[in-house]
Amino acid sequence: MLNSDPSSSDHSSSKLNVLILDDEKRFTEELAEYLRHLGYQPYEALSVKEGLSLLEEHPVDLLIVDVCLPGANGLDIVKDLKTSHASLEIIVVSAYGDMDTAIKAFRTGAIDFLRKPFHHVDMRIAIERTQIFMQFTRKNRYLEMKYNLISKSLEDLIDYSFIGVSQQIRNVLNMALTAAKYSDTNVLITGESGTGKEIIARIIHYAGERKSNVFFPVNSSAITDSLADNEFFGHKKGSFTGALKDEKGFFEISDKGTLFLDEIANMSNPLQEKLLRVIEDKKITRVGGTGAVTVDFRIISATNRDMSELVSKGHFRLDLYHRLNTLCISIPPLRERKSDIEPLLMYFIDKLAAKLNRPVPKVSSSTIHALSSYDYPGNVRELKNMTERAIILSKDNTLTIDDFFINPASKSVENSTLSNLNLKEHEITLIRQALHQCDCNISATAKLLGIQRMALTRKMEKYEISITKNDS
Repeated sequence: MLNSDPSSSDHSSSKLNVLILDDEKRFTEELAEYLRHLGYQPYEALSVKEGLSLLEEHPVDLLIVDVCLPGANGLDIVKDLKTSHASLEIIVVSAYGDMDTAIKAFRTGAIDFLRKPFHHVDMRIAIERTQIFMQFTRKNRYLEMKYNLISKSLEDLIDYSFIGVSQQIRNVLNMALTAAKYSDTNVLITGESGTGKEIIARIIHYAGERKSNVFFPVNSSAITDSLADNEFFGHKKGSFTGALKDEKGFFEISDKGTLFLDEIANMSNPLQEKLLRVIEDKKITRVGGTGAVTVDFRIISATNRDMSELVSKGHFRLDLYHRLNTLCISIPPLRERKSDIEPLLMYFIDKLAAKLNRPVPKVSSSTIHALSSYDYPGNVRELKNMTERAIILSKDNTLTIDDFFINPASKSVENSTLSNLNLKEHEITLIRQALHQCDCNISATAKLLGIQRMALTRKMEKYEISITKNDS
């Protein structure tokens, strides 16, 4: 017997098709009447056969099933239906509401469990909770189908979605998929910090023949000259104090796979020379070793700097540049592809709300318009961080532009009053803006800029940027 819910009379709901499978006719009739009152479309079945028949005849969204049925176990039905009707959500009910039964119900695929007898309000809350989950998963599935430019199988491999609608980002993806077909060709990826250079590198690797082998990312600027030989070439046991066993370096670890060299422009000159030799010979010798080891890896490198300018100034070897730059993929900044801002925003809202265990918030068209007018010096990474902060700090279930803390006084790279397009001035401006946005937190600033803390510290020293009241 169900206990009534006196507060439910004013409740309304969107249409949901609910099948009630229970051998107690009084239970199914009473629950069906209550669900109909709430605005749902209920169907009743007193046997498994009748229930399966109704499932085939009607587009059922939710099944409410008892554990004890004549000649059948409700949990077995749950397990079978989650295989044959994957999108069907199931609430299990039972007069034997012990913990073991509840655990088994969830393990077989049920989304909720209620013990009989229960109050009407308990079932209403369970259905509403299920409906929110269904709406979220369907919306997320729609977003993925509409805006995700890569297949689900490739997304699972790279552990990222590649979201966008602009022709610029589609061209980038097409270039990456073309590069993936040539597994021995080195690729240089250029673009500002936060544009997703590593995502493109992973797409190239996992869409190609080397996908079954390692993708090994290395931050080139974080490797000092004193550690370079050991890190890249490895060492033999006893070659120096503390070398207790043979160790492979980055080159050997990447054998048959891909070595991703991020911030390649910051690689020291001595290491550039050694990298060039390995690319040419495809052989390395470990520190303390004598025999050469043959290696076979592809190099994908990335930078946010103008490599041709570095070459012309003698800061980067021309011969190495040509070997790394067989194919070049340039990722445009987010401010140059404004049409991608809204789909990225909606995607981040869905993903981050789930991560933070918060309801999926609404966002008004005026907020989207305001966000689309901002230039994002930190690019996609900045938009993601802003969205996460907005969800955390929002007071209700609607995001406003105030939740995103965009400083209208801050200048974008595109509109800043630089005297020219000098790269140094751009970099100084970006660092100062990032410091301002992160309240001068060095770690957070480095993360926003997409570089290591040590690299940021070196740049601040190089450009004589100090943390003062002017930066805060």
